[in-house]
Amino acid sequence: MKTICLYFEIHQIIHLKRYRFFDIGTDHYYYDDYENERSITDIANRSYMPALTAIGEMIREHGQYFKVAFSLSGTGIEQLEFHAPQVIEKLQELSQTGCVEFLAEPYSHGLSSLANEETFALDVKKQAAKIEELFGQKPTVARNSSLIYSDDIGGQIAAMGFKGMLTEGAKHVLGWKSPHYVYNCNIAPNLKLLLRDVELSDDISLRFNNSDWAGYPLFADAYIDRIARLPEEEQIINIFMELSALGIAQPLSSNILEFLKALPACAKEKGITFSTPSEICMKVKSVGSIDVPDTLSWVDEERDCSCWLGNAMQREAFNKLYSVADRLRIADDPRINQDWDYLQASNNFRFMTTKPSNVGLDRGIYSGPFDAFTNYMNILGDFINRVNALYPPEIENDELNALLTTIRNQGDEIEMKDKEITRLKARLEKLEPKEAPKKAAPKKAAPKKAAPKKAAPKKAAPVAEPKAEEPKVEEPKAEEKK
Repeated sequence: MKTICLYFEIHQIIHLKRYRFFDIGTDHYYYDDYENERSITDIANRSYMPALTAIGEMIREHGQYFKVAFSLSGTGIEQLEFHAPQVIEKLQELSQTGCVEFLAEPYSHGLSSLANEETFALDVKKQAAKIEELFGQKPTVARNSSLIYSDDIGGQIAAMGFKGMLTEGAKHVLGWKSPHYVYNCNIAPNLKLLLRDVELSDDISLRFNNSDWAGYPLFADAYIDRIARLPEEEQIINIFMELSALGIAQPLSSNILEFLKALPACAKEKGITFSTPSEICMKVKSVGSIDVPDTLSWVDEERDCSCWLGNAMQREAFNKLYSVADRLRIADDPRINQDWDYLQASNNFRFMTTKPSNVGLDRGIYSGPFDAFTNYMNILGDFINRVNALYPPEIENDELNALLTTIRNQGDEIEMKDKEITRLKARLEKLEPKEAPKKAAPKKAAPKKAAPKKAAPKKAAPVAEPKAEEPKVEEPKAEEKK
């Protein structure tokens, strides 16, 4: 039986402000807050909320039959929490239905997998922890930024304990093979790979509203028919795209959401189901390994990393950024780490590309690739100066690590002693009230206020009367005299 694995990426670009050479050393804030708020609010209103509402309606109508997966970058989550919390709330509602799975990915949506293995592992684990905190799910399947993958990256993901990974079904990698099977990593056989169907995914995300496209207009029943006509043994159809394709790349006026909502009913008629990535990884066996010695991605025709590292400017910025990766990981300074996450984001390098692309590239404030490079390098120069000011480059990484470990250990010891002091104080407070009544009892037992009640009560007069009647007892003495 065929099954559709439907997955959406949610990531938000962090826009950098215009930062000039003379700002280095004087201005340590690098972001265009107005543009960040404007862009995330616009995307939330035009895409995220309508799309998530439609998906919620599909789940309510079809129950456990319809399933979908999401992955959110950590930087995207931060922007949504600050500027569009209603999107997070909607995702939390969907999570409670049991029909939605959340995947792990690098927190920064960066390229750390191409530069530093330990930084990459920390990046993924940080995002996975955030997903568990927000949605109560511990991810078991991962995806890299823009589906970047290679054998080495697959090995790193497997070492983190993940059971599966999403990547691109690129023709130059698959050759004669089909993306409609489950494969496994070449160097980590236990890691299963789900490969994106490029044509079926791009028909929705890129071509749906293109009136010049031969497949226009695209209807849900015709789309499902194409899937049903695939060879019987090709069971796994992976349709991966950005959530912003629903409303931004393909405007709502194109009826993209009506098309999406019609898919489950059409699929049910053909006996086609929906599954989450973890369900497929758990139930379906791999048909064999796939060899990916060089990195691939879902970007541009080449499906490689040339859009981020294809020219000398990009490589210089990339190498300079990750030259401090080890020191930052060792130091673990919260304020520096936040800037580190934002500066790692892959779009910073994408803006520097000189490649022609079929997909429109909005460079924002930049007039061209060199302008983007200059602005980013100015910011990076100030950032590295701050790192060096905190942790001088003369100190070797090993020495810095030992020093900071000692400081942290001392801090932990102080914290333990503070807790012990607090515990002892609480114990003393419990003991003191028990001893206080014993000391105060004598004062309350013999008060002088109670004496008047016993000494001069009105009822005490009859007790004194016998003393007044004593002369009557002496009367016989008088009679004897007579």
